[in-house]
Amino acid sequence: MAGLVFWALVVFATVTGLVTAWTLGANSNSPPFAPAIGANAISTMRAAFLIGILAALGALTQGGSISETVGAGLIDGVQITSLAATTGLLTATLFMAFGIYSGYPVPAAFATTGAMVGVGLSLGGAPVFDTYRQIATFWVLVPPVSGGLAYLTATILRRDDIPETVGVPLLAAVVGGIVANVQLSVIPAPADATQNSIAGFFAMLVPLPGITVLATALAAVASFLFIRRRTQQSVDKGIKTFLVVLGSVVAFSSGGSQVGLATGPLENLYRVELGLPGLLLLGLGAVGILGGAWMGAPRLLQATAREYAQLGVRRSIAALVPGFIIAQTAIALGIPISFNNIIISGVIGGGLAGGSAGVSRRKIGVTVGFWILTLVSSVAVGFGLYRAFATVLG
Repeated sequence: MAGLVFWALVVFATVTGLVTAWTLGANSNSPPFAPAIGANAISTMRAAFLIGILAALGALTQGGSISETVGAGLIDGVQITSLAATTGLLTATLFMAFGIYSGYPVPAAFATTGAMVGVGLSLGGAPVFDTYRQIATFWVLVPPVSGGLAYLTATILRRDDIPETVGVPLLAAVVGGIVANVQLSVIPAPADATQNSIAGFFAMLVPLPGITVLATALAAVASFLFIRRRTQQSVDKGIKTFLVVLGSVVAFSSGGSQVGLATGPLENLYRVELGLPGLLLLGLGAVGILGGAWMGAPRLLQATAREYAQLGVRRSIAALVPGFIIAQTAIALGIPISFNNIIISGVIGGGLAGGSAGVSRRKIGVTVGFWILTLVSSVAVGFGLYRAFATVLG
């Protein structure tokens, strides 16, 4: 009977993880392509198709660090059992479902982190305050950093003395240089590492000083020249091309930063109790994200595209550039993040460059307040729900 209960929990936890990943694919991964759709640079269905593929690839190649943090880095002294994993995922999914149907801003990262802390404490584990401080510091810095970078980006794009044939390619150069240094599990790495970047791979092939910097510079220059050529042919065509490229790299990053919220609770169950490789778990999350993007994203894309069309292409670019930078930083540090938090902050920062954020102070206050409420209440719900399940099944 005990074995039957265990396998029932494994199946239920897996299904719950897939549902969570599906929800993330349908919602959190949609904003990156909304500006391109709003600018008529790409159709809704083609965007949904690309979002699914790119986010799934990001999940497979970059999702491991955040998955490990969520699954093993939030609580000390205990292992997350199958029942605890199920409870944590169920709690987070319920919070996200409430946000979707009520219209309230429920960030997936806050709900999942709080739920896993709650079930871990209910198991008798000890809080990891150093990790909490690191995560909290990152979360607090996201709005000013995202907003500040968006403000700077929008200011550059609005300057009359910087033509768009220079300003947009310069942003493309920044993005290209960062892409060259993104850590990916599919790139051959040194013996003491599991991931490597394109620039790092060239440094392996040519072990000379400065090769990493040179590879980064070459990627930046190539990106600059490509977008500059497009903008010289037609400013409108160049901006639309950059929106599609930018949406692609941001969608990829969103998959890498969000999949861990679905797979993290299952880390101990799959990798320790079942002895399965981590890539299989990330593959499970990637499948869920892919399905969510293909089945659920088109409707949301049409709605958000209208919002971004009202913002304008420059403000949209200003919101997405910091989104890409911050998402990659979070992945490198293994910190779970709310992608919508980054995008909202970027939209506000880009709006300030034009003299108005377009968002009321009351709306900002309500949003931040609900984020805090989500984090605190998800800890309490996760703690209580695990105790209830343990009592019934114990």
